[in-house]
Amino acid sequence: MALYEIKSDGIVSVTPTSFGLEHVLERGDLQRLLRTNIKVVCPDTMVLAEEFCDWDESRRRIDLLALDKNANLVIVELKRSEDGGHMDLQAIRYAAMVSTMTFDQAVAAHSGYLTALGRAEDARATILDFLGWADANEEVFGQEVRLVLVSAEFSKELTTTVLWLNECSLDIRCVRMKPYNLDGRVLVDVQQIIPLPEATEYTVRVAKKDQQQKAARDAQRDYTKFDVTINGVRQERLPKRKVMFVLIRRLVEEGVPPEKIAAAIPRRSDRLFRSADGDLDGSAFVLRVTEQMTAQDRAFDPDRYFCGTEELMHVAGRTYAVTNQWGASTQETIDALLTAFGNHGITIEAASEPRP
Repeated sequence: MALYEIKSDGIVSVTPTSFGLEHVLERGDLQRLLRTNIKVVCPDTMVLAEEFCDWDESRRRIDLLALDKNANLVIVELKRSEDGGHMDLQAIRYAAMVSTMTFDQAVAAHSGYLTALGRAEDARATILDFLGWADANEEVFGQEVRLVLVSAEFSKELTTTVLWLNECSLDIRCVRMKPYNLDGRVLVDVQQIIPLPEATEYTVRVAKKDQQQKAARDAQRDYTKFDVTINGVRQERLPKRKVMFVLIRRLVEEGVPPEKIAAAIPRRSDRLFRSADGDLDGSAFVLRVTEQMTAQDRAFDPDRYFCGTEELMHVAGRTYAVTNQWGASTQETIDALLTAFGNHGITIEAASEPRP
């Protein structure tokens, strides 16, 4: 976006420049100036530390480590480059490193920061006053780590990555500091570009809702294990996909045609098996079925079927693979198959929870 100066005889474009051309240094200038006025790029925060590196086996340093009013840690990563470099990856590493920081560790970091600046302030009191707390609350402190990336410009690769990471419930913001030269003076246009300021609150709400919905889905998933006995030989705590494979293979071995098995499971009849002519091994089977499906303008994902050579079933000159995709209806399907074709020496029961 261009910057203009209003004059009496018209609107004149202000010359865009770069921090490099203006001899503005990343650490010596940008970082130094922002540490005393962090609200320029990150409102409602205070700087805890500069060049923070209090961890073992790493020389990496956080440009500015800050704290927001909600007691969340904020990593501010600076670049004066025109594309942002790899600052997204750096910031994620830093977030992992500080994610376990306690209130007392934050106090220690801030104390060192104040000492380095020659300021005789009480670090603990300063942090408590900023948060509006009477005393430390470890249960609330540092529950989340936010990332703020500050650069003159951001590459499409970086912004695409940030947008995707935000959809995955991270909180990353991109703030563009674009320099201009006006009669020898350096002006800076500061704008948050991801997420857009007017959409920030909405984006955060959507991310939290998605996170809650995912947690609800995870809570509803069926992780039941099964104990399977075939002619006295017992296999314990089999996952759903394995117990269905064992059951269906047993039925096929006992002479039940795959087509009849598929018909007994209406909801899966069209995808229970994939098959091809011939007595094929795993690689030949995958190649043959892939060709068949491609000819029908359909895709075949061998990872969704038991396609190993030892897993394939051979019936009347044809090779079959059974699906490994099973959900909450597994017990219902087991009951349907055993009712339709008998147990053929196989018993299946839900496994008890393992002892602690």
